[in-house]
Amino acid sequence: MAPPPSIAGCPPGLEYLTQIDQLLIHQLVELLELFTNWETHNRYMVKNSMGQQVYFAAEQNDCLTLQCCGPLRSFEMSICDNNNREIIHLVRPLRCSCCCCPCCLQELEVQSPPGTPIGYIEQQWSVIFPEFKILDANRNPVLRIKGPFCPCSCFGDVNFEVLPLEGETPVGKITKQWSGFLKEAYTDADNFGITFPMDLDVKIKATLLGAVFLIDFMFFEDNQNNRNN
Repeated sequence: MAPPPSIAGCPPGLEYLTQIDQLLIHQLVELLELFTNWETHNRYMVKNSMGQQVYFAAEQNDCLTLQCCGPLRSFEMSICDNNNREIIHLVRPLRCSCCCCPCCLQELEVQSPPGTPIGYIEQQWSVIFPEFKILDANRNPVLRIKGPFCPCSCFGDVNFEVLPLEGETPVGKITKQWSGFLKEAYTDADNFGITFPMDLDVKIKATLLGAVFLIDFMFFEDNQNNRNN
């Protein structure tokens, strides 16, 4: 695909997001994880609705963190276009996984270009339903995400609704797609879909894309050791 022309106010590389209202995210199966207990860096292909690759995402981490911290681990992730140019950089600090610690919940920073924050995803304290706030570069709330009571993939899709700050009418959705019994049982390679309004600020679209990876790590990234025991 030919790259779209530059758009005023749009971070370089995000121009394509102005033209779409949905993306598909496919995590690659890592053979080393499949046959051993060795945790590897997560890698994802980001595609449009026609199945064409538009971005590629790769986790950056050290060996000790990968093997010792499991899905709770901190990470940085590079999202590159088809010219291997990094256009989005994600940073997840190490935080507590217990909902009983409301002062230390999960957070993800989204940068574009790398080094320039454009948005944040903040987990909200909630006992029943997983909830997140989507914040702009100045940490002003823009949208929120609400997950199901039991966010586990059991023979069906799992939906996290993208909602306005007020009201319960969804404006988008992040879906963990059921991949079939064998893939779900023996790998942690997940498939996601995300929809959002076509006219949504491109920086918020990029932040919602970042939310997909945080949700994957929090709810669907199985610890390989646990899966083999």
